[in-house]
Amino acid sequence: MFYESHNSLYSDLLKIETGEDFSFPPHLHSSFEFVTVTDGEMLVNVDKKQYSLKDGEALLIFPNQMHSLSTPEHSRHLLCIFSPKLVQAYSNVFLAKRPVDHKFYPDSFYIKQLSEFVYRKSSLKAKGLLYSLCDEFDSNAVYTDHDSEKENLLLKIFQFVETNYNKTCTLDALSEHISYHSVYLSRYFKRCTGLSYTDYVNRYRVNEAGYILKNSDTNILQIAYDCGFESLRSFNRNFKSIMGVTPSEFRATR
Repeated sequence: MFYESHNSLYSDLLKIETGEDFSFPPHLHSSFEFVTVTDGEMLVNVDKKQYSLKDGEALLIFPNQMHSLSTPEHSRHLLCIFSPKLVQAYSNVFLAKRPVDHKFYPDSFYIKQLSEFVYRKSSLKAKGLLYSLCDEFDSNAVYTDHDSEKENLLLKIFQFVETNYNKTCTLDALSEHISYHSVYLSRYFKRCTGLSYTDYVNRYRVNEAGYILKNSDTNILQIAYDCGFESLRSFNRNFKSIMGVTPSEFRATR
């Protein structure tokens, strides 16, 4: 899992992942994101539109678009996050716009190539694959202008949570950090994401905790503190509410 670094601004960023039953809360980042399902179904929200992805269907999500991913029952996916600079010619034309519809049906050849690809810096093959995907998407895409000011504020909020989720991450701390009134930020965030700011912070913390539970033997109390929860009781309550199981039960499935 590589979402911890999804806000990377490296000009050669390219990260590819395959997995199953994946979910991730609302977020945005400065790269393109390509996601396709190879089995089952995944629900993906992009801004305020929801897509149901099934075998062979894909989405191209533009930089700084809010999106979330969830699996109702079962899914297998391929996810590719890549810098706009790797597809500079496409970005130069379309980065200031947004697609009306993000869904498309890429040739299975490109999916196979991406799933087997090992990236090397400045690889021409990487750029060739990404340009081919952008070309397939563009062949039927319709674009519209977008509100960059709204995106900039959301990006600041998401980046603040990403940096501070494991320490003081209150609405008041956010307000002081980005110089917006806390009441305005609370209403703005709820309107844009459908979640309260506190709910989002708890979801982010639980997601980080889930990753640690699956990939380390760190004791659960330490994980709770490392992810910003003030008590084990609060951690257990939030984790079960969001994940449907306790942290111990979740770890047992790894």
